[in-house]
Amino acid sequence: MLKKISAMLVTAGALLASTMTLDMNCVYGPNNFHTKGAETFAKLVEKYSNGTIKIRVHAGNALVKGNPLKAVKNGVVPISDMFLPFTSGGGKVFGISALPFIAKSYDDAYRLYELSKPAYQKVCRKWNQKLLYAVSWPPSGLYTKWAVKSLKDFKGIKARTYDKNSAKFIQLAGGSAVALPWAEVYSALRTGLVNAVVTSSVSGKDGKFWEVLSHFTKINYAYPLQGVSINLDYWNAMTPAQKKAIMRAARETEEMQWKVSKEEDAKALKTLQAHGMVVEDATPTLKKELDGIAEKMLNDYLKDAPKDVKEIFKKYRQ
Repeated sequence: MLKKISAMLVTAGALLASTMTLDMNCVYGPNNFHTKGAETFAKLVEKYSNGTIKIRVHAGNALVKGNPLKAVKNGVVPISDMFLPFTSGGGKVFGISALPFIAKSYDDAYRLYELSKPAYQKVCRKWNQKLLYAVSWPPSGLYTKWAVKSLKDFKGIKARTYDKNSAKFIQLAGGSAVALPWAEVYSALRTGLVNAVVTSSVSGKDGKFWEVLSHFTKINYAYPLQGVSINLDYWNAMTPAQKKAIMRAARETEEMQWKVSKEEDAKALKTLQAHGMVVEDATPTLKKELDGIAEKMLNDYLKDAPKDVKEIFKKYRQ
């Protein structure tokens, strides 16, 4: 009799464990394409898991006040997206996608991401989580109040940058870098605390930068990644079928979102121009000068990089 009751309890526990409702934190607002991608991911997960996993998406960093990597590690949230280059705890690995002028196109950026995946997963495991998928932002460009044709035009630039790499780039180019939370950027541009920003066409569109700046130079600085990870305790509690459903949804979302990123870039550039902003490609002179800075930065970055990171760039350059 006791054995029968015990078996019934185990069966009931297994059924309970096989049905989950997970809260997912998204850093950006509901209209951002990364957040919309998370909504698609949630729908696919529910579909492929036959309703046994439901993901509730919370936009605007509603669930995390601080480091999302730490929040997922501690189970504060089961799933979160995060801007990898800016995420504390990711070390050199999370900075790979933000190295300047390494990737020259979306195809380059995706190849670099594929080569870097094992290293990303290694860092995530250290933080008790699993990377599900990652999507590139549109390439970072340079917003300014004047035309930038060569390094000479960086004199007087006070740029808001988003990580150590972009800050170092601005300094080597001859400008000054300022670290600011995104929420403070627009007011800082208004007051003159900064007069330039390194960010994507989409972020500039969302920030209505045409109201405070006049030029966007498509320097294709970098294709930084937005990653999505899940807490390993939640992951390990899932059945094999549920894990398979989540990874299928992640693969399909990732493939779709890389295409959406390209589309969002094109639409954002048109919006900037429609509001009077001058949108230009980098001049040949500027490209050559910036490539020189990029080479120096990569060499410095690799000096004390882990062996697996050095191997990534060895394969990438083949």
